[in-house]
Amino acid sequence: MLIDSLRRQHRNMETLLDVLEREQHVFDRGGRPDYEVIHAIISYFEVYPTACHHPQEDLILARLAVRDPVAAEAVGDLASEHRNGVVRLRRVARAVEDVLSGGAITRSGVNAILRHFINSERRHIAIEERVFFPAALKALRQEDWVQIACAISEGKDPLVSKAAEDGFNTVRRHILQLEAEAEAIRA
Repeated sequence: MLIDSLRRQHRNMETLLDVLEREQHVFDRGGRPDYEVIHAIISYFEVYPTACHHPQEDLILARLAVRDPVAAEAVGDLASEHRNGVVRLRRVARAVEDVLSGGAITRSGVNAILRHFINSERRHIAIEERVFFPAALKALRQEDWVQIACAISEGKDPLVSKAAEDGFNTVRRHILQLEAEAEAIRA
């Protein structure tokens, strides 16, 4: 089911947020985080949610608005939340680049930007898990899910979609491997 897939995607994103948080803690303690890991996470969040995850949620929310406008209203403006996430991620990318280029950004400023991104993404995921997904599961009918599935696959080659998802899984695994190597070096 689509909601199960979206929940797995959330777990994958939360895993990367955990990695980013570990790197942020290294930075916060005055150490040198693994910037390759941080850049890989930034790249993942720049592409994956916008290309794969959020469009699926948008389709579900549109159907929810038809079936249960009150529940859809309770979910809030996901599109705006998703755009805000992009803005927060850009701030993270700029802060990291400022650090690497010797810019004037303070350590506390970088930490605040990283914490804000991590905490905001976790809050966003939690709202979707606690409010949005249960509302969709309750209100949407089988025909709604069929329409959503058709809209998702419309105009897409399923092999390309599968390849893209596999590619993102490979990137995520690579990030986790880089983090494990960085942790081993720091230990």
